[in-house]
Amino acid sequence: MTTAALIVAAGRGTRAGGGTPKQWRPLKGRRVIDWTLDAFEKAGVDFTVLVLSADDPHAWTEFSGKPGLILAEGGAERAASVLNGLKALDGRGVDKVLIHDAARPCVSTALSHGIINALDLGSAAAPALAVTDALWTGADGSVTGTQDRNGLFAAQTPQGFRYQDILAAHLAHPGGAADDVEVARAAGLDVRIIPGEPDNIKITRPEDFARAERILGADMDIRLGNGYDVHRFGPGDSVILCGVEIPHEKTLQGHSDADVGMHAVTDAIYGALAQGDIGQHFPPSDPQWKGAASEIFLRHAANLAREMGFTLSNVDCTLICEYPKVGPHAAKMRSVMAEILGIEASRVSIKATTSERLGFTGRGEGIAAIATAALVKP
Repeated sequence: MTTAALIVAAGRGTRAGGGTPKQWRPLKGRRVIDWTLDAFEKAGVDFTVLVLSADDPHAWTEFSGKPGLILAEGGAERAASVLNGLKALDGRGVDKVLIHDAARPCVSTALSHGIINALDLGSAAAPALAVTDALWTGADGSVTGTQDRNGLFAAQTPQGFRYQDILAAHLAHPGGAADDVEVARAAGLDVRIIPGEPDNIKITRPEDFARAERILGADMDIRLGNGYDVHRFGPGDSVILCGVEIPHEKTLQGHSDADVGMHAVTDAIYGALAQGDIGQHFPPSDPQWKGAASEIFLRHAANLAREMGFTLSNVDCTLICEYPKVGPHAAKMRSVMAEILGIEASRVSIKATTSERLGFTGRGEGIAAIATAALVKP
């Protein structure tokens, strides 16, 4: 089935302070709206409708023409904005729609998938948290009574619906609803309650930004990759290891400069990104890479990680050989690798070990390298 997300981002959000609508305010290095849009991209929806205020021309210019993103104009109140967004999906073959507040940037992929799956069983489903705190009534700063909390739930978004059902419900509704569940129920739709998530907060007041930052900081995308490479010795007078030329009675043979350390680190980065290996990006069958400096490959891998939104946290490379001795050159290797990778030398580990005279490295037939790379996306 085709699924769409409808994100309502036309409000002013004055209670959050700051003078700027909360959806456009910075949050942990990005804007609130960026986190929210990214959440539904990760959820794999087919279309996203972004409902924007007509008074925000910069936003319309920024988001116009983006693949899979449909823009709709906000209305005088929330229900009107949602209806405009639903109309923008007409004719696109949408079966399910998730309606979400832009000010909930911490929504998880698991919650969105839970709502989508629940729509296989009915017309509507929405997340909520059972109220567990005592409830009071009050006036003039004093408690006037208590309220029974049994059967009470705190509503969240995204609220999910069969598209045609919620479109018909909004078309028939007079307006003024608190949320889309109210509109659905007024049309006679049964709404299934899905367990919400405490971290799925709505940014309403200034202090909510700090809480959202803590939540998003704990939800980082951390990737680990490993790489392995080996090259045989051949006639020569030096080897290149991790970008440093070391005098030796032999050289390493390969299609490029045969820098076994750089190759292992490069493949570790590609591996963490699930982007194949050096051979896929720089085929040995292509003569332009014959004798090429391996830093070309390493820079490409590091740049690709940045383009995909990742920060290279650290790399660890172990060179396996009986000779040459790596220790005297390790500091320079770390410096060279750090410059190419664009990180501090303190985040680059280069070390060596022997294979106790066992195997091809022990017989002095070549050098092997293993490497690990850690990538982080906030």
